[in-house]
Amino acid sequence: MKKLSAIIITLNVEQHIEACLASLSFTDEIIVVDSGSTDRTVELAKQITDHVLLTEWKGYAEAKQFALENATGGWVLWVDADERVPESLAKEIQDLIQNQTTHHGFRVGRKAFFLGRWMKHGGWYPGYVVRLFQRESGRFNTARVHESLIIDGSIGTLKEPMLHYTDDSLIHYYDKFNKYTTLAAEDLQEHGRRTGIADLLFRPLHMFFKMYIFRLGLLDGIEGFLLAVFSSSYVFVKYAKLWEIQKKTG
Repeated sequence: MKKLSAIIITLNVEQHIEACLASLSFTDEIIVVDSGSTDRTVELAKQITDHVLLTEWKGYAEAKQFALENATGGWVLWVDADERVPESLAKEIQDLIQNQTTHHGFRVGRKAFFLGRWMKHGGWYPGYVVRLFQRESGRFNTARVHESLIIDGSIGTLKEPMLHYTDDSLIHYYDKFNKYTTLAAEDLQEHGRRTGIADLLFRPLHMFFKMYIFRLGLLDGIEGFLLAVFSSSYVFVKYAKLWEIQKKTG
């Protein structure tokens, strides 16, 4: 059987780390890269895996690439600390690795829980992301936020979903909101994107109607409505920050 490594980056996630790592017990190696946690994240992680690496924060993509470079398995599974791999997905991954496959990477769906509710609509499910890949065929891009994998080769799709326990409170959501919108605006600026009143007016409205009406977020109750509102606000603030950057830089 080919060796499977799991990689996770962490920062003050003591509420998630034990359950996350426990769900990865089927892997051969768990690599945790921590960038300055001040809670019990590192202590708890060391109780489960011997591969806990401490490094200064240089960005999401850089931290994950560092974790990848320290993995030794022929296959790698990338998991965030607020995610879990259920037994059904673990078995599918094990069966796949034991057998020959022509694919170099696999996308997996995610059942995302927002404020405790599984968001079945609004474009959040299945929300495929590439998470399983042959180590020699994958690398992380350089995006400041919402980084992703670049796979050299074909990509297949797994049947079983991963569980994603995102934003269990509005405080947690808005703790990320300011940081993520800043990083997203900086990415847009770096790629030469310009912004104006049309972006500030129409893009947020488009996001709301796309999620809440066209992708049926209205079927997810009050949580679906809140998510659509917050997502449109995210777009507005991202482009407002881009405008501010461009105003300062000329």
